[in-house]
Amino acid sequence: MDFALSPEIEDYRRRYRDFVRAEVLPLDTDPASFDDHGNIRTDRLAVLRARARAAGLWAPQMPKARGGQGLPVVGMAACYEELNYSLFGPVSVMCAAPDDGNMMLLEKVGTAEQKARWLQPIVDGEVRSSFAMTEPHPGSGSDPAMMLTTATRQGDRWILRGRKWFITGAEDAAHFVVVAKTSDDPRKGLTAFLHHRDDPGWRIVRRIPILGPEEHGGHCEISYDGLEIPDANRLMAVGDGLKVTQIRLGTARLTHCMRWLGLAKRCLDVAADYTGVRVSGGRHLSERESVQMKLGHCAMQVEIGRLLTMRAAAKLDQGDFARQEISMAKVQVADTLHLCADTALQLLGARGYSTDTPVEWIYRYARQARLVDGATEVHQQVLARFFLASRGDFWKWG
Repeated sequence: MDFALSPEIEDYRRRYRDFVRAEVLPLDTDPASFDDHGNIRTDRLAVLRARARAAGLWAPQMPKARGGQGLPVVGMAACYEELNYSLFGPVSVMCAAPDDGNMMLLEKVGTAEQKARWLQPIVDGEVRSSFAMTEPHPGSGSDPAMMLTTATRQGDRWILRGRKWFITGAEDAAHFVVVAKTSDDPRKGLTAFLHHRDDPGWRIVRRIPILGPEEHGGHCEISYDGLEIPDANRLMAVGDGLKVTQIRLGTARLTHCMRWLGLAKRCLDVAADYTGVRVSGGRHLSERESVQMKLGHCAMQVEIGRLLTMRAAAKLDQGDFARQEISMAKVQVADTLHLCADTALQLLGARGYSTDTPVEWIYRYARQARLVDGATEVHQQVLARFFLASRGDFWKWG
């Protein structure tokens, strides 16, 4: 097995690494860079994005014909990890959630007209986007079949009514993908649609306060009360809404893992730097066995996560859905991010609990990793189904 990156991907990886360290890292340790919600101020982001474009680093996941870099999923894995070594790396080159997943979805399944109207402005950085699926109890969460938001057809239009919540980026988004119930069919009862923020018949009820720092546009509760959507803005066929969510969330779950690995590595580096200079009882903390065991264990967990993520990425590039591999990566990397942030904070002591380092930011952000895009327990159930169906063939080399 050859784990080496191709020369082209290795070149991109190094260029993204150099860009992050030269242009982005100085900002994410400067308190003046942050907005009121813990993200980068839009004026400073605009400067970073202009530099990323000039360096030929814009939109690594998009085809070159659309203004991107055309990287395969394996290339994305290598580069996203480098980018999220900084808090603001992904958003600076247009590969942060939720735009990242929405762009890949629209590129895969949108019509030519839909791509021109709904996708290209996102790729160009002119607008932000959002994916509206999750609902308050008793609506859909991890189980889309529980969806209560309805879309009723009237001629060549659809009328949407219902409620969504924890919709990432909604407050700043202009382009929305929304999934609604169009029949009672358990497999073909959902349909996906596209709508614009200026369309009447919907509103943001509130921006939901959360523990961690937020993406631009927050996490919002939305009410649909008669939003009319032309049938031309339907994404894929009627009844393909579940397929839309699977197409979007599969790769999106893995891109989360790619980025989280970068944050985990950042935590360990901050901890290693500090324990290498901090003296207690006449010895550097890094010389103490208890500290070495913590750092060594975390480093191993990061490497396990990297291998699982890259295996899933390679299978996606081969046309496989990689559901088993993505679920394993999602569980491992989400746990690893939380472990590395918690360990780094502990080793830094009171300094780690302060805002003097990025560790407390990452610590607050990390807790959501075990919830978003399928809670850990849901993915463990998925893996159990694969195992019980295949038993010994669960583990295979091909």
